[in-house]
Amino acid sequence: MMMTVRQRTAVAALTAALSGPSAASAQTLGDVLTFLVTNQSVPTGSVERDRAAALAASETISRALQANLATLPVASSSGAFVYRLNPELGTMQRPTQTFGPFFLERALTAGRGQASFGATVQQFHFTSLDGHSLRDGSLVTTANQFRDETAPFDVDTLTLDIDASVATLYGTVGLTDRMEVGFAAPMVSLRINGARVNTYRGRTFTQASASGTAIGFADMVVRTKYTVFNDDATALAAAVDVRLPTGREQDLLGAGSTSVKLTAIGSVEQGPVSAHANAGMTRGGLANEFSYGASIAYAATGKVSVGAELLGRWIDSSGHLLTTLAPHPLLSGVDTIRLAGDSSSLRMLTAVPGLKWNLNDTWVLAANVSIPLTNAGLTAPVTPFIGIDYALGR
Repeated sequence: MMMTVRQRTAVAALTAALSGPSAASAQTLGDVLTFLVTNQSVPTGSVERDRAAALAASETISRALQANLATLPVASSSGAFVYRLNPELGTMQRPTQTFGPFFLERALTAGRGQASFGATVQQFHFTSLDGHSLRDGSLVTTANQFRDETAPFDVDTLTLDIDASVATLYGTVGLTDRMEVGFAAPMVSLRINGARVNTYRGRTFTQASASGTAIGFADMVVRTKYTVFNDDATALAAAVDVRLPTGREQDLLGAGSTSVKLTAIGSVEQGPVSAHANAGMTRGGLANEFSYGASIAYAATGKVSVGAELLGRWIDSSGHLLTTLAPHPLLSGVDTIRLAGDSSSLRMLTAVPGLKWNLNDTWVLAANVSIPLTNAGLTAPVTPFIGIDYALGR
């Protein structure tokens, strides 16, 4: 008895589905992602195309994670307090009323002999990549569809739960009134839990599942900043950031190589209002990057500053997903859908509203939320941030 195309397709799909789910034996989070994306059950008739598309998609997800963790913008190195010697009074005093920006740099440095250190915590709950939902099982990785039907009859979908907690320790010391040096050391706990499910004509089979957790340092930042110009209200400065490859690249915690970032900084601080603008260029590391941002802060009281920042990043790295369509080489009238990665660059924009509260003379509490304004890359709806800053040397 001769089988029709639809019957032959059904036999192949059910054979693959009934072979049972696979479990990952991966040792790194990079392996977990690769396993989940490449372990497919839909018979496409082209192993080479399947593997190329799957590896491109896996690379896109991995680099999107690294862009959020390995090259994460860190808290401002200037700290909440800036001090200068008043020659008329012979005492140290603050030339500004606000407590500075959250992630951008202010042009003024901490001041000669002034030092500060602090710690911050951020919690990421990633829900989408390039506008595709990761958590609801709607991300199609591979599918076969008859051209005369409106939906695929055999489809693999991927679910990814990705969460990260980032705790950063940082410190700054003023070498002179114009120069300061600082560091930031982020510690990351990254958790990935995923499943790949095959659905054939309404029947669902779990094909693969994997999970993993990685804890360790992300890439550490060492920063030097120099104030080039300063008058009563405006200042210009330049900063050099060296990001060291201290994070494990195979666990998606680090970029794997050193990067250098040059930043131009401008500030206007007049009475209770301050405004700051940054523009920076990064070479090396994960990818070449152009970053920019602006912030404004207002001293609502002597102890509370409220502010908002706009942070932009242009990263010359893959971070987009695309869907390809190709005729099935063995089955007439059937098209194969594949999820793949796009090599085009990432453009990300984030808004950061928040406040800083002077708890007492030397302690400042910072709290804000990061809200993505674009869907490029890996995004979380809202990322809460809390930090504490302590000033020394007053």
